[in-house]
Amino acid sequence: MPRQADSPRISIQADLLSYFRIFYRCLQMSTKNQRKILSIDGGGIRGLLALGMLEQIESQLRIKKEQPDLRLCDYFDYISGTSTGAILATALSTGMSTAEIRPFYLECSQEIFKKAGISKRLYFKYQSETITKILKDTFGESTTLGSEKIKTNLMIVMRNASTGSPWLMSNNPKAMFNDQSLADCNLHLPLWQLVRASTAAPTFFEPESITLGTTDFHFVDGGVTPYNNPSFQTFLMATLEPYNMLWKTGRDKMLLVSVGTGNVPEVKKDLKVKDMHLGYTATQTPQALMSAASAEQDILCRSFGDCLCGDEIDMEIGNLIGKKGPTENKLFTYMRYNTNLTEKGLSEIGINDVAPKDLWAMDNTKHINSLDRVGQASALKKVKIEHFEEFID
Repeated sequence: MPRQADSPRISIQADLLSYFRIFYRCLQMSTKNQRKILSIDGGGIRGLLALGMLEQIESQLRIKKEQPDLRLCDYFDYISGTSTGAILATALSTGMSTAEIRPFYLECSQEIFKKAGISKRLYFKYQSETITKILKDTFGESTTLGSEKIKTNLMIVMRNASTGSPWLMSNNPKAMFNDQSLADCNLHLPLWQLVRASTAAPTFFEPESITLGTTDFHFVDGGVTPYNNPSFQTFLMATLEPYNMLWKTGRDKMLLVSVGTGNVPEVKKDLKVKDMHLGYTATQTPQALMSAASAEQDILCRSFGDCLCGDEIDMEIGNLIGKKGPTENKLFTYMRYNTNLTEKGLSEIGINDVAPKDLWAMDNTKHINSLDRVGQASALKKVKIEHFEEFID
């Protein structure tokens, strides 16, 4: 809201400055020869695994480009994320280094996953006050989605529980609902609140209520949409005509890097029909849908993109590296960095003293140091600067 003390002249100057920023971002969106997209999965505390990959990408780019202060916002043009991935994506987009993000997980996690009061625990496992305060302190209570503090294109995934639909919020100035003349323009929404909504995992945290125009909507975690892994959807938002970005495609023109939060095995060899009661189904279905949706986004990226690295998806299609896809020419270069949280997967990265099951839960902070060690070991094994070679100027 404008300050009442503002003079008309000051308001006009502010409007002109706002429109100039939009024009400049639109100009940037249409003039670059190569585009680089970073997508980060949801996964709660397992975001530490993604952070390990991001640290290694940042470190290797700094060395290769001889820029010791390089931030990932200096390299990537578009960063997207869901849930814990939304925290990481927003932090990176606002210019934070991976070292500056690290305390969020290692120092704040115990407080974030603090049990809710008895009266609320029937609905939500954890209290929401701490994460709300941290997000406000980190991104600024008055910082909006349209703020100049955001240095890249940014997309945050959430689910509107009031309408039952996924909402993909971006700061793309050409997007339909980012028209500054609209009373419910998305760009006017508080950035911290959008991230908080994206992390409001059902049964874990209380939904986040956001007012658009005169209507209140209730939002929950974007992980309960088809976009817990938002990689291919981010590609579509950068290239489909209705989104008005229209970035050029081609394996030498676009890079898409997708970072996961750990692949958890679904095999239950001892499962019996009598065990599949209502309680079992209620607790297992969300994770099963999240895993399937994430795999589908990954398969789409490997099919339409030139996949340089990524673990095996299944025994039939393998990792799709070097394989033909539906189009004659690949639409982008693609990398998928993730960690298989199995005995075999941990052994392959040199970790033999950690029980895989200790790493599976999205809210278990007891083994946070093991998660951190696994994330760093996996990144050292998998992230290679050669993957980025054609996209380093």
